[in-house]
Amino acid sequence: MKVGLKKIESHEGVAVKVLLDSSTTRLFIDIQFVKEKGFKLKRLKNLLLVRNIDRIINIKGAITYQVKYNMFSKRHMKRVRMDIYNLGKTKVILEIL
Repeated sequence: MKVGLKKIESHEGVAVKVLLDSSTTRLFIDIQFVKEKGFKLKRLKNLLLVRNIDRIINIKGAITYQVKYNMFSKRHMKRVRMDIYNLGKTKVILEIL
């Protein structure tokens, strides 16, 4: 599935393929993708530990930043905050309910 992401401050947009995941409890975006596209980072006051599906803490470390932007899919728009993390080849992970 593809969605559009638009920067709040400059209204620049980019389309990105996302992974829909029913087991995640948050929204994630890849750190390299964020840096490449120039999204504005917000440092978190408290670190967020990331746990794998087996509840073991992920070895890539804690989440320290978030990014806020407008997300578009078909005719819907929503302002969202995503946790920035090293996702490898995946650019965005969205929670599905």
